[in-house]
Amino acid sequence: MVRKLKYHEQKLLRRLELVSWEAAAGSLAEVKALRRYRLGRREDYVQYKALARAVRALARRLRDLGPASAAFRARCAAALLEKLYGLGLVNCRRSLAVCESLSAAAFCRRRLPCLLVKLRMAQNLRHAVTFVEQGHVRVGPEVVTDPALLVPRAVEDFITWVDASRLRQKVLDYNQERDDFDLAA
Repeated sequence: MVRKLKYHEQKLLRRLELVSWEAAAGSLAEVKALRRYRLGRREDYVQYKALARAVRALARRLRDLGPASAAFRARCAAALLEKLYGLGLVNCRRSLAVCESLSAAAFCRRRLPCLLVKLRMAQNLRHAVTFVEQGHVRVGPEVVTDPALLVPRAVEDFITWVDASRLRQKVLDYNQERDDFDLAA
């Protein structure tokens, strides 16, 4: 038996839809991934899931091609594996089996804040997201303020601090590598 709601409780619950809240919130795995990778927008994760699903479907279709199209299958599989390896989503270019196990988490691990943690430029993802949003990080010559940037394997080596960043100055001071010319400027 449920007790009758008091007046102020009824007033608070008027605007709430108790029927459709589960469908709108998504699954528990999705919420865990949003928290784990510090995704600011749910739409990003939905897009990563759709991309991973499309890659898995393409790998399945390539696998199921008949023996008459073996040369075509080998060319397409090599191109797909090369593309995914270049993006950093898979670790090897050997077989399509790695493509069939691709998940949205692989896309999340290639985001800029995750790579900052991997390169030990930030202690955790929360700090990494803050550094990116505040404009302390650049990829190549461009300052990046969007934490949703997917960084390919070829560009991963060019992630550095912005020259005018206070964090860069602190790191150089700590390592005793700061130039005297920088002190005068």
